[in-house]
Amino acid sequence: MTETRANPVAGILWMVLTGLLFVAVTAVVKNLGGALPAAQAAFLRYALGLVFLIPMIKPIRDAHLSRRALALFGLRGLVHTFGVTLWFFAMTRISIAEVTAMNYLAPVYVTLGAAIFLGEKLAARRIAAVVIALVGAMIILRPGFRELSPGHIAMLVTAVMFAGSYLIAKQMSDEVSPAVVVGMLSITVTIGLAPLAWAVWVPPSWSSIGWMFLLAIFATAGHYTMTLAFAAAPVTVTQPVTFLQLVWAVLLGYVVFGESIDGWVILGGLVILGSVLFITWREAVLKQSAVAPHVHPGRH
Repeated sequence: MTETRANPVAGILWMVLTGLLFVAVTAVVKNLGGALPAAQAAFLRYALGLVFLIPMIKPIRDAHLSRRALALFGLRGLVHTFGVTLWFFAMTRISIAEVTAMNYLAPVYVTLGAAIFLGEKLAARRIAAVVIALVGAMIILRPGFRELSPGHIAMLVTAVMFAGSYLIAKQMSDEVSPAVVVGMLSITVTIGLAPLAWAVWVPPSWSSIGWMFLLAIFATAGHYTMTLAFAAAPVTVTQPVTFLQLVWAVLLGYVVFGESIDGWVILGGLVILGSVLFITWREAVLKQSAVAPHVHPGRH
């Protein structure tokens, strides 16, 4: 048996570390505040992170990407560019907990997008899960009970952009290696952000550049540890651990940045996460039922 054996404990530990690293990313952005325009901050994060692309240059060159592949990677870069810019903008306008909770909407949008663009079946259970997630978003936003800030609107759109980026990555991951998918994202987003950053450019301090490089390290490490988590254990095991990211975000906002703890945000985040967990579990069940008859013909 040559396949890698699942290691749930390792998968959970890697996912806990992933959550901490991604919350560290939000902490750095929050710490910078409005020191740099959102587009410029996003550009510096990706431009400084290009140093981590050096090991990926050879796989990208060896892939001999077709025009279609280049077009899809270009589209993904464009979509992700706007998502990242809006995320940086939202971080300066709303609490860390709100940003983290609303980020959970992205997998729900992926489910909708897969049905619309990739022809995947949208069963009644999935539709119910999507509706529940949107209810969770309404609990966080509470329109009519408080004023919605541009940061909230930005996060709603950010989740849509990131979902679109993931769907394209999902399609391309069947054709090229993960290194090519990750590397092309960094290259295309850096190029996409360049004109947006130039339009609002202000001379950054050496301190800001240092913080942005630290941000690039945290983000790159987070994506790497998340990959290790997925390799060690099924998504159904690692996905629930993402709840801890909301816990870290609430504590960080309260202890470090003096943000109040909003019970509605936590409740809404849990409702959205519950929907995501259900979708993840259903996909795992469907995948098993689809594989089982072929793996064990004649068994009941």
